[in-house]
Amino acid sequence: MTVFSSTFDSDFFRSALGRFATGVTVVTGANKDHPDQAIGLTVSSFNSVSLDPPLVLWSLAKRSQSLPHFVDGQGYVIHVLGASQLSLAKRFAWGDQAERFRDHPIKRSPHGLLMLDDERCSAWFECKPYAVHEAGDHLIFIGEVTHCERSAHQPLIYHAGDFDLTPSLA
Repeated sequence: MTVFSSTFDSDFFRSALGRFATGVTVVTGANKDHPDQAIGLTVSSFNSVSLDPPLVLWSLAKRSQSLPHFVDGQGYVIHVLGASQLSLAKRFAWGDQAERFRDHPIKRSPHGLLMLDDERCSAWFECKPYAVHEAGDHLIFIGEVTHCERSAHQPLIYHAGDFDLTPSLA
């Protein structure tokens, strides 16, 4: 049975948003104070914006400790995770930045940005900053894609607060 509510709290709103399945990405960039030190986080708010110019977007909470590095950064790489990368998604979702990259190789993108060295990604997009917009408790980053690659790997899916498509109304 579908339930419609004209009044709702943030928990209900979050649960309703969870009905929309998304892909899972890891966004990487450089520490603004130490440019050779990678930073990264798991993001499910990735979407396409435009084909001409090639633009994509993602959002980040204003309270995120990573925010200054992306606001002041030279660019970032958005990695669309493959279905076999669940542990990587979880690793980059929580915990200390230094731990996220422990024992995980990084490399430079074609334009020199720090990125994951992992062939299991479904796709990746190298982006230079295009625009940043305030939106409630988040900032929306719009990036102009300067290079991208894709593979035949099936993507990792996030739905209803978990990394699968099992129906749940929790």
